[in-house]
Amino acid sequence: MRFQIKHEIKGRLRVHVIRKRMSFSQADTLQYYLMGLTGVQKVKVQNRTCDAIIEYDGDRGEILKELQRFSYQQTEVPADYLKNSGREMNQYYWDKLVNRVILHYGTKLFLPISVRDVIATVKSVKYVCEGVRTLLKGKIEVPVLDGTAIGVSVFRGDYSTASSVMFLLGIGEILEEWTHKKSVEDLARSMSLNISKVWLIREGKEELTELTAVNSGDRVVVHMGNVIPFDGDVVAGEAMVNQASLTGESNPVRKIEGGYAYAGTVVEEGEITICVKEVNGSSKYEKIMTMIEDSEKLKSSLEGRAAHLADRLVPYTFAGTGLVWLLTRNTTKALSVLMVDFSCALKLAMPLTVLSAIREASTYDITVKGGKYLEAMAEADTIVFDKTGTLTKAQPTVVDVVSFNGQSSDELLRIAACLEEHFPHSMAKAVVEKAVERNLVHEELHSKVEYIVAHGIYSTIEGKEVVIGSHHFVFEDEHAVIPEGKQELFDQLPEQYSHLYMAIEGKLAAVICIEDPLRKEAPEVIRRLKQCGISKVVMMTGDSDRIASTIAHKVGVDEYYSEVLPEDKAKFVENEKKSGRRVIMIGDGINDSPALSEASVGIAISDGAEIAREIADVTISADDLYEIATLKRLSDAMVRRINKNYHMIVGINTGLILLGVAGVFQPTMSALLHNTSTILISLKSMENLLDTGTKL
Repeated sequence: MRFQIKHEIKGRLRVHVIRKRMSFSQADTLQYYLMGLTGVQKVKVQNRTCDAIIEYDGDRGEILKELQRFSYQQTEVPADYLKNSGREMNQYYWDKLVNRVILHYGTKLFLPISVRDVIATVKSVKYVCEGVRTLLKGKIEVPVLDGTAIGVSVFRGDYSTASSVMFLLGIGEILEEWTHKKSVEDLARSMSLNISKVWLIREGKEELTELTAVNSGDRVVVHMGNVIPFDGDVVAGEAMVNQASLTGESNPVRKIEGGYAYAGTVVEEGEITICVKEVNGSSKYEKIMTMIEDSEKLKSSLEGRAAHLADRLVPYTFAGTGLVWLLTRNTTKALSVLMVDFSCALKLAMPLTVLSAIREASTYDITVKGGKYLEAMAEADTIVFDKTGTLTKAQPTVVDVVSFNGQSSDELLRIAACLEEHFPHSMAKAVVEKAVERNLVHEELHSKVEYIVAHGIYSTIEGKEVVIGSHHFVFEDEHAVIPEGKQELFDQLPEQYSHLYMAIEGKLAAVICIEDPLRKEAPEVIRRLKQCGISKVVMMTGDSDRIASTIAHKVGVDEYYSEVLPEDKAKFVENEKKSGRRVIMIGDGINDSPALSEASVGIAISDGAEIAREIADVTISADDLYEIATLKRLSDAMVRRINKNYHMIVGINTGLILLGVAGVFQPTMSALLHNTSTILISLKSMENLLDTGTKL
């Protein structure tokens, strides 16, 4: 690609692409390519000027070489990236804004007064009619206020004031619509960038494949605990599917052969095979957009209170207008009250603050599904941690495989990996990764694998029953026994490790020793959470009391509970809420899902089970716990900004009303300052709440 350097300082380049014009897709393609270069931190491509601003900390010469190699034809860009870039939307609203300003002032400069008056009268009909329609619905809200102010101005022959007010309202509407859509789309883009894999059936075998490699007509197997990635027909299997994300219904729905499965829903029990209908029609981006725009239940109570207060204040504005007119008999002073209302600013600034907070959270690899969860986070005083994969590292490692049946450790590990690879839990992943590390290739020799939540796995291999899981599951539920002469070996198992037991035909075959090291940041994060107002920190785990007590002592929790079942975790959270506490639950596995659902705020960590991420109110993709403290700090800052905005809006608008009544400001000036302050507060609400790169 041919280009020239227009301007340069250390760490920043402005280059001009030598071409007559650049389309939206070409600008997005270039931006995608540049963002993928090593050392490039930030890129902004301007399609109208054909310029690209590149901020970097890498090798300047290498970046310029890569820029020379760039070709639109040879650069592959994901379709969703081009479709949802937001570039076309931003230009549309910018053009709309500029055209509105040019038309308004052009009319003032070039048209005679009589024509301008007629135009103002015609335009006023829209606002007056909207006000009347609102009144007919039995409501006294903002449209009534606007219609009255404009109608009275036209009736008095003050066409200039009416025209200015309508112009300012129009500008405000464009900016409100633009900022809201931009916030929503920025948020949706940041939430939809997760890459996932699926089990694709090829030549009768399951293969773990990138989501992007799946085509319409392909068959995909969805195991228990996983999200259904595409819409499609159920062609095999049976499952109970949680469709809450789609329908809001919490009860799972039975899906059998001949049924239809929807993307974004979760398999709670069983497994199904779906024939993919289309790969783009129900994209995650579109579902997220729908969730953000349509889920009123996800709005914070602070937002709701602001909106209700805004509407309740309208009758008082009318009352104030009438009172001023009765006392002064001065229509101009009365109009000054009418031109100022609290509603616009309250209704715009509050939601923008929440959207901005959710967007900012995404920059820390935190996905928040609604404003109400940020508010609940700010109010929370109790936090409950799962242990495995949460307080401990998300990737535990296998340190030993102890044989009890004479088979080699490699053969036993191969069998275990064959069963465990179907289930998204950190300990299962540890087994699979160890098998891969030892180059233990396994064929799918087992029958259908059944997963018993919080217990283990049951299957058959070559006609032999195989169970793998916890001590409770293998020995108490399945009644497995230790082979004769192996008791001493069993008693000498190293206590510093977690143990995964595997039995074949009712006899213990192997014990897999797994090291699950504590996250180094865990003690510091808990200390900082307490500094942020968390008064009670609890750890709950299915592990033995021996392991639980060691971890609890190291991290500094206030309470810990060992050998608990999923229902125990959920019951604990429920009881804490009944006692008046606001509870945060943090987990990563299928067994954490009931508690995540029950908590005031459920947080799923890192790359845990998909059902946990789907059910959770917040998901954290970063592989450390610092983001939990960051989220708490961000939530507190959001609530402070909302309260600050409220006081600013009330203070500024009250001041404008008083100055208007005193005759200091004319109605046009009051309207101008009111709308200007609304826009400035709204723009301020879109700024980051935390310093860039801040982690608590």
